[in-house]
Amino acid sequence: MSTTLHEQSTALQQGRTSSADLAEAALARAADPAGEGARVFTKVYAERARAAARASDALRGAGLARSAIDGLPISIKDLFDVAGETTLAGSVALRGAPPAAAHATVVRRLVAAGAVIVGRTNMTEFAYSGLGINPHYGTPLNPWDRAAGRIPGGSSSGAAVSVTDGMAVGAIGSDTGGSVRIPAALCGLAGFKPSARRVPMDGVLPLSAHLDSIGPLAPTVRCCAALDAVLAGEDAPLPGPARLRGLRLALPTTLALDGMDAQVSASFSAAVSRLSAAGAQVDEIEVPEFAQLAAINAKGGFTAAEAWAWHRGLIARAADRYDPRVVSRIRRGEAVTAADWIELVAARKAWIASVGRRIAGYDALVLPTVPVVAPVLAELEASEDAYAAANQLILRNPTLINFLDGCALTVPCQSPGAAPAGLMIAGAHGADRRILAIGMAVEDLLRA
Repeated sequence: MSTTLHEQSTALQQGRTSSADLAEAALARAADPAGEGARVFTKVYAERARAAARASDALRGAGLARSAIDGLPISIKDLFDVAGETTLAGSVALRGAPPAAAHATVVRRLVAAGAVIVGRTNMTEFAYSGLGINPHYGTPLNPWDRAAGRIPGGSSSGAAVSVTDGMAVGAIGSDTGGSVRIPAALCGLAGFKPSARRVPMDGVLPLSAHLDSIGPLAPTVRCCAALDAVLAGEDAPLPGPARLRGLRLALPTTLALDGMDAQVSASFSAAVSRLSAAGAQVDEIEVPEFAQLAAINAKGGFTAAEAWAWHRGLIARAADRYDPRVVSRIRRGEAVTAADWIELVAARKAWIASVGRRIAGYDALVLPTVPVVAPVLAELEASEDAYAAANQLILRNPTLINFLDGCALTVPCQSPGAAPAGLMIAGAHGADRRILAIGMAVEDLLRA
């Protein structure tokens, strides 16, 4: 397990290490030719990181610590504006586009909190897939079973591997249909998708304005909570662990449990059994609305329509520079009519209300984050059918929560030595702090 944010912060406070040392260690791992750094980062900020670390050490020496992440190495997805640079979003189609005039709000908040930003992380081009495959910059390999060459999950692929491989103590990604939770789950990390609009999207290259949110990937839920507080500009003390005894948890049996492989099924079932033994009330419930979502999104949903609106001019000029598997999915949005759009907005509103009534009275939903372990990269690269099937299956459960306009955590739930698997804990819009508190308690239980 990677060193946690709390452990590194405590070491800084006690003088057992320095921010400069932490930055050098992270940069060394990123530069190691035997490691994944060349595929993890699209840009490394070596000198900038060293300068930020020296400044943090100087301030700490004067008794000034700006936040819980002050002096810690953090990576940012290649989706966020950095002043003076062109935001490429894992693509080559935007090379030569004008540079950003200012930092994205999330970057500005990280810098103000004293984060040492080590680099921009690789991603699925334009964030349009849950697999993390990138033909332009390479695909960082999942830390589990590297001999087999498994996918990291996406779209925040480099974000996850930057943390697992010690190139950062935490990473900032985006989540439109699972792009934080999927790589976190497949790589054995915690990941938090906050309620949309909790974290400002200013200066973030969009995928779907209706579904996008920005969240952290990190070794623990507590790490995620600390990073989320910075991203959200929240000054309140972090929540503590919820009390598991008496907690009411809904386990949806509709769709969410379909297609589980043996490894995920065993890990998820064992985790649910431990929750029940700890006094949580876990009720299996049917949520028929989940089975309706594929039909509601049959024409590509918000993602295709809103991605097409943003990309159509760029595609007209540079379609041949896109990943073919990405541009083909964006093009689906071209056929969405104004009437389709109006129907989609209305259908989502009714769907959210219906699901909300069904889960009212429960503290959270629990379900597998991803129903299968990470597939082998070469098999997906070789087959369009395998790519499409894996992408659909891996995105399925996380997407439910984005469409619900909710918030969700993934917490590692595998036994030691087993393949990484994630337990997703989800709630309605605005329940972020409650979900983080429940996640802390679940994490404590599963680690005991």
